[in-house]
Amino acid sequence: MKYIDIHGHVNFLEFDADREEVIKRAQDAGVGIITVGTGINDSKSATKLAETHENMWAIVGIHPIYVKQVGKVRDISADLAKLADLAAHPKVVAIGECGLDYFHSKPEEIPQQREIFEKHIEIANKVGKPLMLHIRNGKSAANSNAYQEAIQILKKSAKVPANFHFFAGTVQDAKDIVEMGNTMSFTGVLTFARDYDEIIKTAPLANIMSETDCPYVAPASYRGKRNEPSYVIEVVKKIAEIRGEDVEVVAKQLVENAKRAFGV
Repeated sequence: MKYIDIHGHVNFLEFDADREEVIKRAQDAGVGIITVGTGINDSKSATKLAETHENMWAIVGIHPIYVKQVGKVRDISADLAKLADLAAHPKVVAIGECGLDYFHSKPEEIPQQREIFEKHIEIANKVGKPLMLHIRNGKSAANSNAYQEAIQILKKSAKVPANFHFFAGTVQDAKDIVEMGNTMSFTGVLTFARDYDEIIKTAPLANIMSETDCPYVAPASYRGKRNEPSYVIEVVKKIAEIRGEDVEVVAKQLVENAKRAFGV
């Protein structure tokens, strides 16, 4: 395994037509895959995929933007019980993606997001597996502190490390995350936007991860196409370029980071 995509969704319907081909392209390129659930059903499908493929692992959880929907159609406690069962599976390496999404949520929905985030932390603490976080700030200055709120919740409740997936916070957020011993992962956005260059340059490489968030946000050379795990190589190359470091050294360290964080 020369590279790793620590956060993608090959379990999603966008890959139904050619999932095995996509996985094989990643395997042929030396890319390990962690496929992530956003609800009970696709957490189950992620786990099933991980069971049947080498260099593939699963993360299980309920995405914060689906919490209100889930609460409407079925008892959330039943979902959490199912999640706790899935969390113990040996090919499940983390709990999530969970967290706080202020961007897509109404203010009255936030308390339930916080509550379910805490429940995910409880499950992660119980099974001793890290958290995969989805954190997104709101559109207004009055509702833009999701990162800092998540950091405080983790300090209060989490006994396990956490990765802030698709990191889009500030330099200060990044410093606080590093100070806690947690990690941040970056996507193909790095290949066409310069917003996070300073963070990539200054954060310890040991606190950085590589991901695709496929099928979304394909790197620049694949813009407009469906993203897939093998494209994480472009993310790794860009991290190395921004840092001015050898790409093979960076790739090796990013794999080591994933092994340390997720036990893959």
